[in-house]
Amino acid sequence: MSDHKDKDRKPTPISRDEDSAQERAAERHAEAGAESAPDELSKLLAEKQELMNTLVRRQADFENYRKRVEKERQQDRHRGVESLVEHILPVLDTFDRALAGQNDSATAEYRKGFELIRRQLWEALAKQGLSRIESVGQEFNPHIHHAIESVETSEHSDGTVISEMQPGYLFHDRVLRPAMVRVASAPEPKSAHASKREH
Repeated sequence: MSDHKDKDRKPTPISRDEDSAQERAAERHAEAGAESAPDELSKLLAEKQELMNTLVRRQADFENYRKRVEKERQQDRHRGVESLVEHILPVLDTFDRALAGQNDSATAEYRKGFELIRRQLWEALAKQGLSRIESVGQEFNPHIHHAIESVETSEHSDGTVISEMQPGYLFHDRVLRPAMVRVASAPEPKSAHASKREH
């Protein structure tokens, strides 16, 4: 009997006031969501930009580090080769002195062998960056020449290198060893010589 009554009971209709209150609440919720969406988006965009900036900085730092390490490695290699070349220069000098000696038929074959070895040695050093300083006939330059004697002469202009006692070398355009040279100097006037004799 009671079950039958429950089945016959109709649901209570929602009043218009309750309906409009629910609509207003839904509108407020939608408005709140609409206002927070742009804020959330701008926040996410700012975070993304910050991460991108950090990434760019890290990439630049890494690139600078890589270049610095590469430069240091190149400089270390350069110093090692320079040191080796500097130690080989006396061997090159010995070849030059040997080849500057007498040239007769008895030693002609040996001379050819020395010339070949000397040329191969020079080519190997030149590939590493060694070059010879041109001295004879050039104006004396204290940065690349080491004057061991000043020779009075009127045959050459004052300050001209007239002979080379030991060749000088550059390594990658840096002076590895200055050339030892004789330099021309203008002869003193005769009156100066006479005054010196008097004193």
